[in-house]
Amino acid sequence: MSMCDHTSVGIFVWKDGKLLLIERGMRPWGFAVPAGHVDGDATFEEAATRELKEEVGLDAPELTLLAEGRKENQCRRTNGTWHYWKLYEAKTTGEIKRSVDETKRAGWYSKEYVGELARRTEAYENGRISEPEWERGPGLEPVMYEWFKELRII
Repeated sequence: MSMCDHTSVGIFVWKDGKLLLIERGMRPWGFAVPAGHVDGDATFEEAATRELKEEVGLDAPELTLLAEGRKENQCRRTNGTWHYWKLYEAKTTGEIKRSVDETKRAGWYSKEYVGELARRTEAYENGRISEPEWERGPGLEPVMYEWFKELRII
């Protein structure tokens, strides 16, 4: 297992008032915007462009920084307990072609549905949803829940 580099990007793509979300195909379970580690990329922007292409097959000729900061959030990598995030809004080209390795699904979701996912996350974080139930039917990935609140999406 690789070491965590503690740097992550998330990419917000809107279309007709709906947000592009993926359901993660591996831990951490949940719905999220396309996201990932910076790894060996020279810049956060390069990582954002790469992750968007890897996870949903879209190109991002234009990125706008929305927010950045440190969040305590677990990842699968060794020592992955926190990340410094940069979140971008992207103008994209191409058609969605999700990664079958990294995602269970990808699609456009209304703010109302995102709100439903947020309520499920709240129930999970308050112990009203078990780990097996969460894996079968998650809400927003907890770190995304935090960012969505900060960005006033929920």
